[in-house]
Amino acid sequence: MCPSCRAFITANDRICPYCSEPVGPRYVERTEGATVLGGLIPQAHYTTILILLINVGLYIATYLLEQKWGNQGEVLWAFGAKFGPSLFRNHEWWRLVTAGFLHGGLLHIAMNSWVLYDLGAQVEQIYGTPRYLSVYLFATVGGFGMSAYMNPGLSIGSSAGITGLLGAMIAFGVMNRTSVGREIRNFYLRWVVQILALGLFPGFRIDNWAHLGGLATGFVVAYLAGTPSRSTRTQDAIWRAVATGCVLATVGCFLQVYLHFPTPDQLR
Repeated sequence: MCPSCRAFITANDRICPYCSEPVGPRYVERTEGATVLGGLIPQAHYTTILILLINVGLYIATYLLEQKWGNQGEVLWAFGAKFGPSLFRNHEWWRLVTAGFLHGGLLHIAMNSWVLYDLGAQVEQIYGTPRYLSVYLFATVGGFGMSAYMNPGLSIGSSAGITGLLGAMIAFGVMNRTSVGREIRNFYLRWVVQILALGLFPGFRIDNWAHLGGLATGFVVAYLAGTPSRSTRTQDAIWRAVATGCVLATVGCFLQVYLHFPTPDQLR
């Protein structure tokens, strides 16, 4: 029922066909799932949990193979870490995607998982799953693309995609031209400053080029995508198609890792 003229409309209508008033999201789209520990831990949606499970599974696989091969760098490279010479000389472009799902230590994956669990749920709630996936995967590629040019050494981690999610939240604050939007933008800008400042400490071995590339890509994609509440059904369908393409491309990239996986003899 239209909240303005009280006419009966379909569940897919975003604008009332009788009085032309915008219609808010359905109740099922507004309602969050069950919270964890009474809301102390943010509600993480299915997509975020799935990404975390992939990250953890790959971390366990790389750790076990490292015990066998004895060289962490070789193992991470074999699993698809970003490495400039492999990208530019051998054209192994799938590394721009697969590097975002790898981690080099327990603290590394624990910190990234914590931030992704918190931030991913917020971005997915605001932008919806298709746009969330698109931002995350495009930011991963953009982050490691910039890193490959500016810092061709080996690098990995989901933080390129995570800073892309930060860029999406900043874009949301920019698009929402209210005092609330300004506070959202400033809040996540402080996150960015803290992350980049942490990367200046040499002992942490943080790839700030990947962070900057991911942040910029995430901001641009999210700004262009907008939020579901302000889009048409055609725009929503386009972003569902984009997200599907991103998922298929990611599967294809890991297939390339499998097809090009070296033996220890080939590494030496």
